[in-house]
Amino acid sequence: MISLFKSCFEFSFKAASAALFGILLLVAFAFTASMGSQEFYGFFRYDYLLFYALMIQVCLLYLKLESWAEAKVIALFHIMAMVMEIFLTHPQIASWQYPQPAIFKILTVPLFAGFMYSAVGSFFARSLRLYQVSFEKLPSFFNMICLAVLSYINFMSKFFVADIRLLLFTWSIIIFWKTKIHFQLQQHQIALPMLPVLAILAFIIWIAENISTFYKIWLYPSQVDAWHMVGWGKLGSWYLLLLLSLVLVLKILGQRSAEGVWKLKNDEF
Repeated sequence: MISLFKSCFEFSFKAASAALFGILLLVAFAFTASMGSQEFYGFFRYDYLLFYALMIQVCLLYLKLESWAEAKVIALFHIMAMVMEIFLTHPQIASWQYPQPAIFKILTVPLFAGFMYSAVGSFFARSLRLYQVSFEKLPSFFNMICLAVLSYINFMSKFFVADIRLLLFTWSIIIFWKTKIHFQLQQHQIALPMLPVLAILAFIIWIAENISTFYKIWLYPSQVDAWHMVGWGKLGSWYLLLLLSLVLVLKILGQRSAEGVWKLKNDEF
C-alpha cells in the first residue's frame, strides 16, 4: 500500500513538473482576467502575458529545469504554431479570434499565443527526461513525419479542399497500434500502449482549452455572445496537434533503432 502511494505521488509530482509551463500559464489566465481590454502603463493583458511567458522560459533555463535542446524544440513548435494561428484567425477564415487588444502582435495574433503551444512541446520534452521514457515498436520517422506534416497542412487546407482528418486518424491508429511507452516509477519499468495515452492527453488539453476560452484568452465564433464549453470535436484537433509536437520532440531529442526502439540521446539528460 505504501509502495502504491509512493508511486502515485511520484507520478503526480513528475506530471505536474513536466506540465509546469502550462499550469503557470493557466494560473496567469485566471489572475489577469479582470484586466479585460484596459490599458495599463502602455500595455494590455496579452502583452503582460507575453512578458510573463518569457520570464517562465528564462527561469526554466536558468534553474536547469529545461535544457537548451528542449528549448530549441519548443521554439520550433512556437514558430509553426504562430504561422497556423495567423492563417486560422485571418478575417476570411476566422476559426477563432483574440478579442482583446495587444501591442506585441503579428496581424491578428498576439505574440504570447505561440507559448500556449510551446507549453505542449515543453510537456513532452520534460516528460521524456523526468520519466526516463523509451518507446517500443515506434514507427519510422519518415512515416511519422509524413503524418505530422499532412496533419499540419490539413489544419489550413481543409478550408479549400476536402478535410482528410478521418484518413489521418486511421493512419495514426495503424502505425501506432503496437507502439508502447516505457517509463520508470519507483525503479520499476511500466509499459502502456501509446494510443490511449495520446487520447488522455488530448482530453486534458481540451479541458485547458475550456479554461482558456472561459477567461477570454481566445474565443470561437459561437462563444462571442455567451461562453459555452468547447465542442467535443476539438478533441480530434488536439490529438493531431499532439502528434505533430511529439514527432518534433522525438526526432530532435532522441534516437530510434532499426527495431523501432526509441531512447533519449545521452547528452539530453
